Amino acid sequence: MYMPAHFEEKRVEAMHALIAAHPFGVVTHGPSGLDANHVPFELDMTAGEHGTLRAHVARNNPVWKEVTAGQDVLVIFQGEEGYISPNFYLSKAETHKQVPTWNYAVVHAHGRITIRDDESYVRGVVARLTRKMEAGEAAPWKMGDAPREFIDQMLTMIVGIEIEVTRLVGKAKLSQNKETADRLGAERGLRERGTDAADALANAMAATMPDLSRS
Repeated sequence: MYMPAHFEEKRVEAMHALIAAHPFGVVTHGPSGLDANHVPFELDMTAGEHGTLRAHVARNNPVWKEVTAGQDVLVIFQGEEGYISPNFYLSKAETHKQVPTWNYAVVHAHGRITIRDDESYVRGVVARLTRKMEAGEAAPWKMGDAPREFIDQMLTMIVGIEIEVTRLVGKAKLSQNKETADRLGAERGLRERGTDAADALANAMAATMPDLSRS
């Protein structure tokens, strides 16, 4: 990943936070050519030096058959992102020397994969992911809400995967290379869009400049 120094995110806690907030990752591997699968992950920050990722895939998904134990894989997590118009920058009105760009935050988790084809493992992964994802619902669904035999049958149709993270690479391209007035202008322009996605990106940008006035 192209990494200008001013966009590099080195804080492990910040990269873990992005994964926890955006757990839908893309697993890539390539012993027989590149392939990618989109999977929601559970992150265990306490397991291993850089954390451990756990998930499940459909038994019909060939990914768990195509990888070997200990094989290197890459999981990509996408955080906030969005288009930045040159019109957001205050200096544009003075010099017109601005161009469109895209702001974003991502984490690349490099690791070694293990296939976990056992019922107790996948049951635990599903239960924990369900509790996390349902936590914000008015009436959270739980596995016990469905007939036990139905859940048991569904669990036979999935396979667990576990990835020991060996390296984390984070990039937060959030206008850090711009002058203060232009950074504030980009944040303001995003908020004026009035969408949740734009607000989330604006919040991420604001976090990189906590001491600046927004009056």
